[in-house]
Amino acid sequence: MGPLVLNTRPKTDSADLEASLQTRGYRVLSAPMLEIEFPAQTRPFDPTPYQALIFTSANGLRAFARLSQDRYQTALCVGDATARLAADMGFNRIESANGDIHDLAALIRERISPAMGPLFHPAARKTAGDLGEILRDGGYQIDRQIVYTAHASQTLPQQISDAIAAHHIDAVLFFSPRTAETFVKLVKSYKLEGELTDTCAICLSPAVQLRTADLTWQRTYVASKPTQEYLLSILDQSFSSV
Repeated sequence: MGPLVLNTRPKTDSADLEASLQTRGYRVLSAPMLEIEFPAQTRPFDPTPYQALIFTSANGLRAFARLSQDRYQTALCVGDATARLAADMGFNRIESANGDIHDLAALIRERISPAMGPLFHPAARKTAGDLGEILRDGGYQIDRQIVYTAHASQTLPQQISDAIAAHHIDAVLFFSPRTAETFVKLVKSYKLEGELTDTCAICLSPAVQLRTADLTWQRTYVASKPTQEYLLSILDQSFSSV
């Protein structure tokens, strides 16, 4: 049997990830650390003032699909997975930063003129960074609208807490600082902080790794680029080096 990997991503983002893990020969457990809620949209959305749309997550895309059927603007996506979803949803003009929010800001500076009009950014209430602040000195007008909420999990499933206590989990995947922070809080609340010494933490970025530091791991790995592909690559490397 392959190594047992714990996925902490929200359910909305997990289907492709878990399929990739199983294809690679891993056994998979899931404990979503965030639950995504898409509230009902009560006001009509008019996309015509915006020269382009900014998507810093796949859930931003899913929320936009609830706002509008329009797909004619350029979709500026933080990564390739989000860009693929944009293509599946019918967008024809898609740009991918293939990285994190700072890479997306660099893409916007390279491809978009602030003189051509504002940008629309459908996002969560809490985000990993403030894109508007990063681009403020460039004269960009970014209309950020809260279109979904990510609620932190309050419990660990019994199967997961038992697996941690028994030292059965070989690696835990962390894709965002908030999922890592939520996991750490729950592990501490269940008095399991000493039970991960045989487990590797696989982190999307240094910012994510920082949130895992309160727990003692066998080893911590960080993807060389903040994408799912690179995270899975470092996961494979972590076991090939054992």
